[in-house]
Amino acid sequence: MNDLKGKTILVTGAGGVGVGGGVCQALDRFGATILLNERTMEKATEAAKRYSGAIPIAADIGVAEEVTSMFDTLAKEVGIIHGLVNNAGIGLSKVAHEASETEFDRLYDIDIKGVWRVSKMFVNQLIKEGKPGSIVNISSVNALATMSRYAIYASAKAAVEGLTMGMAVELGIHHIRVNAIGPGLVQAEQNYDLVKTWADDPEKWLREFPLDQQAIPDDIKPVECGNAVAFLLSDLSSAITGQTLYVDKGTTSLIFNRGCTEKIS
Repeated sequence: MNDLKGKTILVTGAGGVGVGGGVCQALDRFGATILLNERTMEKATEAAKRYSGAIPIAADIGVAEEVTSMFDTLAKEVGIIHGLVNNAGIGLSKVAHEASETEFDRLYDIDIKGVWRVSKMFVNQLIKEGKPGSIVNISSVNALATMSRYAIYASAKAAVEGLTMGMAVELGIHHIRVNAIGPGLVQAEQNYDLVKTWADDPEKWLREFPLDQQAIPDDIKPVECGNAVAFLLSDLSSAITGQTLYVDKGTTSLIFNRGCTEKIS
């Protein structure tokens, strides 16, 4: 049985109902105390109401001073943080040769530099106290195989996986594990705005995607990603570090989409 009772887990960007919400749902079910981060205290406080005993904390992970302040506050009010889920991130649907410097910098500052900022603060508080711990980074199937308009996003997620592997090698001596999950297409409201950038009918595109692009033709639920994160944070995965687990219902296992090769009943 997966048991996270007595564990305090910081989840960044956890105010939504996508992957971050699914992570919090799973951690709550397995007994963890959730430190729920969002950019504003108002949003963090509102989201924290959904989980028992969740503690809201505000910081923009794109701003170094705010990350430092967040950890200073948590050290005084909570003590040792046992686990970290680097979930906060932004997307970009634009071909690389048309993206601006501002768009590139903003995405990298959140999706990779922000992960490093939060991770190093988390790791240093563990090393200072001689405590073990675990990090789970949220990557994406786009780090393994991507599509037009996602080159910059895919490159950032590939960097997340490189950071995951490298920090796992560096931190194993301290009994700190570092892993990642790579979600496939998780059905969430924000998907519609992204899909509109390439599909005339985003509702139809999203409805047909699991049938055509996944081995298991069902929607990926946020909590299914959360269950994978909870496993990687728990002692059940004590021998696993430096790995990325793709939670995609088989998207990355397909050479051809299912419509090319079979009838779907």
